[in-house]
Amino acid sequence: GRGSAGSRAQRRRPASSPSRCLLPAVGLRGVAAGGGYKGRGTSASPKKLLELLCSPSLPSRDSASPSQAQASLCAMAASRCLLLLLPWLVVAPHSPPGCKIRITSAGLELVKQEGLRFVEQELQNITVSDLHGKEGPFHYNISQVRVMDLQLALSDLHFQPQQHLAFDINNASISLRFRRQLLYWFFYDIGSINASADGVHIHTVLQLAKDGAGRLKISNITCNASIARMHAGFSGTLRKVYEFLSTFIISGMRFLLSQQICPSLEHASLVLLNSLLDTVPVRSDVDEHIGIDYSLLRDPAVSTDTLDLDFKGMFFPRAREDQELENHAVEPVIKETERMVYVAFSEYFFDSAMHAYFQAGVLAIELQGEKVPKDLEVLLRATFFGTIFMQSPAVDAPLRLVLQASAPPRCIIKPSGTSVSVSAFLNISLVPPGRPAVQLSSMAMETKLSAKVFLQGKALRVQLDLRRFRIYSKQSALESLALFSLQAPLKTLLQLTIMPIINERTKKGVQIPLPEGMDFTKEVVTNHAGFLTVGADLHFSKGLREVIEKYRPAPTAPAEPSTQPSAEPSPEPSPEPSEGPRQL
Repeated sequence: GRGSAGSRAQRRRPASSPSRCLLPAVGLRGVAAGGGYKGRGTSASPKKLLELLCSPSLPSRDSASPSQAQASLCAMAASRCLLLLLPWLVVAPHSPPGCKIRITSAGLELVKQEGLRFVEQELQNITVSDLHGKEGPFHYNISQVRVMDLQLALSDLHFQPQQHLAFDINNASISLRFRRQLLYWFFYDIGSINASADGVHIHTVLQLAKDGAGRLKISNITCNASIARMHAGFSGTLRKVYEFLSTFIISGMRFLLSQQICPSLEHASLVLLNSLLDTVPVRSDVDEHIGIDYSLLRDPAVSTDTLDLDFKGMFFPRAREDQELENHAVEPVIKETERMVYVAFSEYFFDSAMHAYFQAGVLAIELQGEKVPKDLEVLLRATFFGTIFMQSPAVDAPLRLVLQASAPPRCIIKPSGTSVSVSAFLNISLVPPGRPAVQLSSMAMETKLSAKVFLQGKALRVQLDLRRFRIYSKQSALESLALFSLQAPLKTLLQLTIMPIINERTKKGVQIPLPEGMDFTKEVVTNHAGFLTVGADLHFSKGLREVIEKYRPAPTAPAEPSTQPSAEPSPEPSPEPSEGPRQL
């Protein structure tokens, strides 16, 4: 009995574990990083990885059809392992930004004030089509509708998760003036009518997204507009007649006006405001050597209080614009919400700038002849190098110093401050006229610069100062000991000659990706571990209308003139309430 029970348990054991999933053995780090597994010397697609992870065990000995049982077990294993792999297979790799911008509710309030003026100007340009009809013997025509005044008393612009920006106008009023024309039997009456639309409600939702070029755009707009009531004041000889027709005229005007509000705002958003966003730099030149890529990495992230934008923030040499530098730096994290706007820069932002300059070959300087400080030249000729000078046949030849970075400098950001580490070499040569240069020595240099980062207007600037300096010989320890006396004069050379040149290059700074006409004020820089943030307020140096008119797209075709069913109207509505009836 025990033997038979044991054999039955043995036969059941393989079926109880149909698959031995190798998931813990190979790990999921490679899957999470790139959608496919990349282990040690292994690269597999998700399909091959699934076959590897979910290889079934051998079927039971008493199985009638081994191939059929194996196929069944493999299907069960695949379904189980697929559930484990699914989160890593569907999540795209996350690229950390080099630059991040956060706009808070306080900043949005300033944008609302400027945007409200822009909306008023757009609504004042509403064009309402003519209204004409016939009621018994009366023929009427309403034309040349003009918006005279707007009262946008209650308005609100706020962040809305999933939809990005919501703009509401409640209980607004619009004053209108339009031209009237009435034909009743043999009487013809013309004049102007003042009307008012009250209880105007407008609800607009703007969806923000990055386009194919990595630029922030308004991708879609949802708009609803309604008018609660509308009334008009009629005067003149045929006032009673107009009051009789007021139901048709007012209801028609109310419908036409409400139908024109949303198209006007859609054009203002999708065309005019997007032309303003086109002024935000995406790929631009910093100077004649390098450029910067401010393309968005992903769509904006919107919460109830903030809007976050992740920019690539990578510099590149202009000679090789397609060159990419991998970002392994710490991702900036902005937690503050008190200021209008926050801009964060990671170490990658500054490292890519120095890497681009290094690739462009500009991290080098040469001093020759009269440009070499006299005190340093005398010291070089009188110290350890004096023996070398005397041994050279060109002992009286001019001196040349070549200082060049041996590797791209590295930026280190800590809460205590920002520093830049530079490794370079200094070549000292004699340059006899008309003869090849004679190299006397080549020294290695290690320097540490302190960096003061500040924001002025829209330009991010860096001021560098020499803190630590060390030189040593790449040839012998004896020569390194002899170079000790040159530490102080060479440090003075760097401070008085080299550092002013470097700071002159960084004086211009680099522009922050903001629309034209918008600047920073009251900037405060805060250092963190691996990144720094700049909190600031916003200021409009130019109005939205001024910038938009500068970049307004040219009209594609002239507007068609409106057709009149009766007599030709005058160019402007008549200021008089009525011109009186005319007998025909």
